[in-house]
Amino acid sequence: MEELLKTYQTVAQNEVINWVSVGKAADFPANGGGCIKYKSKQIAVYYFQRTDTWYACQNLCPHKMEMVLSRGMIGDASGIPKVACPLHKKTFSLENGSNLNGEDYSIATYPVKIEDGNVYIGFAD
Repeated sequence: MEELLKTYQTVAQNEVINWVSVGKAADFPANGGGCIKYKSKQIAVYYFQRTDTWYACQNLCPHKMEMVLSRGMIGDASGIPKVACPLHKKTFSLENGSNLNGEDYSIATYPVKIEDGNVYIGFAD
């Protein structure tokens, strides 16, 4: 299972090599998550309608090792956008992937941009 986690690495905006179109903005639920597949990775994509912001992270929960984060509850913790795993309610920052419960495991995050109504996620491979 550790090998599966290694496939997910956070990509900073300045590290993007490929911007991959993953669908129309209207294809994703407002205030919820959707899931796309890029190569062997499942990526969760979220749209926060109130702030008109988008986030992407690995869909794999690093604790339970299940592909569930796109179905997690989203919100914020002291202004930090977050997702809560639907299996154990541990929360992760959607800005940097850190575990907001203070535990060691974190998630990979990816930059998102919207152009002409299309959603693009930045990857470094």
